[in-house]
Amino acid sequence: MRALLWLVCIVMIGSCNTRLPPDRLTRFQLELDRVQEQFAIPGITAAYVLSDGTVASAASGLADTEAGIAMQDNTRMPAASIGKSFVATLCIALAQEQRLTLDEPVSRWLGSYDWFEQLPNHQSISLRHLLTHSSGLADHVYMPAFTEALANTRQSTENLFPPERLVQFILNQPALFPAGDGWAYSDTNYILAGLVIEAVTEQTYYKELHQRLLEPFALYDTTPANQRKLDRLAAGYMRADNLFRFPVKTLDQNGYLQWHPAVEWTGGGLISTSRDLARWGHVLFTGQVLSDDYLAELLKGVTVGQGSSNVQYGAGVAIYSDSCFGPVYGHAGWIPGYTSSLRYYPEYGVSIAFQINTDIGIIDNDSDTLASIENRLMRALMQRTKCNTGKTESAVGTP
Repeated sequence: MRALLWLVCIVMIGSCNTRLPPDRLTRFQLELDRVQEQFAIPGITAAYVLSDGTVASAASGLADTEAGIAMQDNTRMPAASIGKSFVATLCIALAQEQRLTLDEPVSRWLGSYDWFEQLPNHQSISLRHLLTHSSGLADHVYMPAFTEALANTRQSTENLFPPERLVQFILNQPALFPAGDGWAYSDTNYILAGLVIEAVTEQTYYKELHQRLLEPFALYDTTPANQRKLDRLAAGYMRADNLFRFPVKTLDQNGYLQWHPAVEWTGGGLISTSRDLARWGHVLFTGQVLSDDYLAELLKGVTVGQGSSNVQYGAGVAIYSDSCFGPVYGHAGWIPGYTSSLRYYPEYGVSIAFQINTDIGIIDNDSDTLASIENRLMRALMQRTKCNTGKTESAVGTP
């Protein structure tokens, strides 16, 4: 009998004393656990899509530290600026249908607004300038008047900052540079792009988004972040001295966000899961989203920073020409208390997304934590221990 059992062991695994290498998901989960512990992150979810379409997801830590609620792989968090990739894709779709032109001045669609001539560079800004952050417009999010107004109205049950009010914060401000002559990240660009989408389609941005992108690609966990109570939302955690003077915990005792998330609108404006975000990255960057070729428009970039930067920004997507794993496409996202990342590695056909329920130590000007997590998860997935080029992918200060 013992001989028979030993033979079975040999046939099944080569030897009963031989440890099989962990599978991809196990390696991915183990690395996610290590990341959560090392960086003292309350909770994190992550997911990947392989070149053959295989999808897997994982979670680690807590979705609510006070209540002791474990993070699940279907726990949702704000996708923040990753939402810009949806906005840009809709604009490209409308351009393919010849309902707008990316390089035509936005005055065609926004010129009738009574504030339009107070917009810096208003005569020369095109839709492409907005989508690539090359418009020269300041970012309303960091205008002192906006941060003060949001801090003072955070408990409102209604969104007190519709798109046109957001635009007001940058009117009559000096342009950062002539349109097309530089790069500066600005959520205001995408608020204006949202207004263009609604002017062209004559329906709401969220309805257009649902009909064209969310429903067709079964992104059922991705919905508008347009109310203070959001289903399956993890509690987020931020610094006590945060920019908007929000409470440290993003949810109140009834599970409502401490501010109205609709203020983000087309600057982000979505709540999602890592699994949905990874799937979105897969279909977007493998050319499956629109009927005609659109990747050339999506990846037509403007250089980020000065000189020979290896980072460009296309239409709602950051393009890294050189990383540990070759070129990388994607976007990071930050909203108070939450951080997200979506990366697609074209040489491997792999998409990875993760979401974290804190911004402490993640989005700091002197921190490379986000890039470190991105690289570690990809290395675990690909079973690689070293970087090809010796370079790191800088995610700080760029999307």
